[in-house]
Amino acid sequence: MIPIADPELGAREKERVEAVIDSGQLADGPEVRAFEAEFAEFCGAAHGVATTNGTTALHTACEALGLGPGDTVVTTPFSMVASANAIRLAGADVAFADIDPRTYNLDPHAVEEVVRERDVDALMPVHLYGLPAAMDHLRDIANEHDLLLIEDAAQAHGAEFDGERVGTFGDAACFSFYPTKNMTTGEGGMVVTDDEAVADRAASFANHGRDPDGDTYEHHGVGQNYRMTSVLAAIGRVQLDRLPEYNKARRANATRLTEELPDDLTTPVEPSNRKHVYHQYTVRSEDRDALEARLDAADIGSGIYYPIPIHEQPAYSGVERSLPVAERASDEVLSLPVHPNLSPSDLTDIVNAIAPEVVG
Repeated sequence: MIPIADPELGAREKERVEAVIDSGQLADGPEVRAFEAEFAEFCGAAHGVATTNGTTALHTACEALGLGPGDTVVTTPFSMVASANAIRLAGADVAFADIDPRTYNLDPHAVEEVVRERDVDALMPVHLYGLPAAMDHLRDIANEHDLLLIEDAAQAHGAEFDGERVGTFGDAACFSFYPTKNMTTGEGGMVVTDDEAVADRAASFANHGRDPDGDTYEHHGVGQNYRMTSVLAAIGRVQLDRLPEYNKARRANATRLTEELPDDLTTPVEPSNRKHVYHQYTVRSEDRDALEARLDAADIGSGIYYPIPIHEQPAYSGVERSLPVAERASDEVLSLPVHPNLSPSDLTDIVNAIAPEVVG
């Protein structure tokens, strides 16, 4: 079986976890602070705040930026539902804009339409599948209309736009360390920002509203227990060291797939000003079921991300908007294995299962 994902944790992660266990400090502590600082530095941001997962990172960022009842945030309908859920968890309203059919990311022209139609307070683009969104255009929209900008970078660790890593283009950015991501802590998330006040509010909210620099039992607001554990942070620090080589392998695997897959299959794009890190290698086909069946018959894993756009989910039934590009993508996309543990023969098997005449 060639799996769609294959998380790799080895001896170094075990050693670091054992050291944390031996220290006796299993919950939040110095190991988490070190991971926050190292990950923020990797992104090029000034501050990092670790959380329990990517969804809580998004919720924390919304709270730290003051979004709540009466506010509206524009995001994509073509993403994991967590992107929109975090906005609602903060008490704000969600507005959806359609996507670019080539990149699957928010279409800035569609965003501009929504912003001109209604009162909007923030934008939350998602760097879907590991490809940065059009941050130049989206940042221009945010600046022109005085909007907050939150990057959902849950799938884009190390991705770049105009030579800069994602995570530094908005007021805050959020990452996930779920097992299938380009690096993992098992579960976990991170908010990064250049704004010290936002970082302090995020750290406070994720720790029951406590003053980050004050007395342990002094609470300045209502918060959550979204703290990352030292065990997870220890894994994350090792994984962060490995992330560049993981991303290099993903990019190499993606290059080979793009070169060898048949022309009638729409393969991922990488605009010249962006660096894709291929959290997913997503193709699209008008006969996705047949493609999925061929892969299944060859014992090759695949995944549909995402079969139901968020605005068509029952939980969002009150959001009325026609988003045809996202709806069509949901009917046609299929993600193939691209993870670093694929061998050359695995890649041959994937191509051969899709188009035997190309390889055989």
